[in-house]
Amino acid sequence: MALALIAVPLVLALIAFAVPSERARPWLLPACGACHLALTVAAIRAPSVSAVDGWLDLDAPARVILAVLSTLFFVCSFYIPGYLAAEGQQHPVRASEPPPSSAGMARLLQTSTDGANRQFCAVFLVFLAMMTLVTLSRSLGLMWVGVEATTLASAPLIFFHRDPRSLEATWKYLLICSVGIALALLGSFFLGYSALRAGLRPTLLLDQMVQQAPLLSKPWLHSAFVLAFIGYGTKMGLAPMHTWLPDAHSEAPSPVSAMLSGALLNCAFLAILRFYRICSAAGEATFARETMIAAGLLSMAVAGVFMVRQKDYKRMLAYSSVEHMGILVLGVGIGGAGVFGALLHVVNNAFTKGALFLMAGNIQRAFESKSTDDVGGALRRVPLTGAIFLAGFFAITGAPPFGLFLSEFTILNAAVSAGRFLVAAAFLGMLAVVFMSMGSTVLAVVQGKPRDGDPDSGFREGFFSVAPAAVLLAVVLLLGVYVPRPLEALLREAAASLDASQEPVDAPVGPPGQQRFAQRRVAP
Repeated sequence: MALALIAVPLVLALIAFAVPSERARPWLLPACGACHLALTVAAIRAPSVSAVDGWLDLDAPARVILAVLSTLFFVCSFYIPGYLAAEGQQHPVRASEPPPSSAGMARLLQTSTDGANRQFCAVFLVFLAMMTLVTLSRSLGLMWVGVEATTLASAPLIFFHRDPRSLEATWKYLLICSVGIALALLGSFFLGYSALRAGLRPTLLLDQMVQQAPLLSKPWLHSAFVLAFIGYGTKMGLAPMHTWLPDAHSEAPSPVSAMLSGALLNCAFLAILRFYRICSAAGEATFARETMIAAGLLSMAVAGVFMVRQKDYKRMLAYSSVEHMGILVLGVGIGGAGVFGALLHVVNNAFTKGALFLMAGNIQRAFESKSTDDVGGALRRVPLTGAIFLAGFFAITGAPPFGLFLSEFTILNAAVSAGRFLVAAAFLGMLAVVFMSMGSTVLAVVQGKPRDGDPDSGFREGFFSVAPAAVLLAVVLLLGVYVPRPLEALLREAAASLDASQEPVDAPVGPPGQQRFAQRRVAP
């Protein structure tokens, strides 16, 4: 089953490349999404999906990430056929958004879109396969290969529009992420050497490393974690290694941005969790947690600063991803119930960010601009899109009753329970800054009325251009009121597996009517 999860998208990618019809080809993506989701559900329910001598398997944290990845891909795939049909005709670039390069360079890059549909569908499926490989990898070496493969697979998707801005974003993405991945590889080498220094047989299989962890050389283990955290943190979009993310998420097609923010960044987070689990098993969880708390707060602060007076609403959503990646590592760094809150936040953030990026794509197609200088009155021109975009803003900023309020409240409660009052205060303060910063941009987009004389782009809301985002946001709303028992059990198992000294228990730590979760430290 593990091999099937990777093979199905690859086989369908070959079929997509061979299918001649540009109208039929994009519908292979929903078909693949349905097959992949069915296999994912079966794999999560199976006691083991081990393959290739244990190099491929699923543990509890990987089950969470794979479930989010597969569900998000399946829902977003229904948005893609209509999006690609509209992109078959190039839209003019607004004069208010001049390309950064010369006019000659622009003409060179704005080539015919022949083959763009074929390339997009095939590469998007390969992208899914490589992210699946990351979640299934039980070898830190194979996981590194998977993360690097996601970079190579997603780069053509970022360059889809073939203009100077997308070229710049793709080049920055490849350059910065490649440096980060090189550091992560060095961290993996250091981890293997820490076993060699302790007189153990070097291995990169996760289960064996966890067993050997108490005997590992601590200085080399610390160095390995720092290098891996910086390397995979670069791919995750943590500040100050986040500089590729605003450009890539802003210039990529909206469904690609949704998958980058809601799935790819979580795969990098899973890689960090692998190293954190080894540190925890070695008795060095405190060292790893302090590093993660510092990085989490820094990412939130940087994101909040760059969202102030941000006119590009897709770029604003990209900085929001930087913020929420900081929240994830902050929750794990706090420990206890914070780990559970971080894993629940993975689900909530992925679905909310997916909905927001899809609706941002609709707004961009309706107004032919990403700047608030040109965009206004979205609730009038595209009412359903504008309403979902506005609701998504309240969801992503943690307003009740959406699921992000519950996950952020759980992390905040964990910080207070652990006596980290300064961390809790900083967390609340930066959430407030982000709310006000995003609010000014979002309200400028949805309120008012379109400018007089603003040409009509011809975009009209259709069922598949709105329904996927509505479904994702409905799930986030449900998770703010009730967390289904299977998901709760999976999150509890994943949180417990990351730290053997943590035992999950119920505790009254939430507003009335919502699920309440916490964890307490027990004596060994």
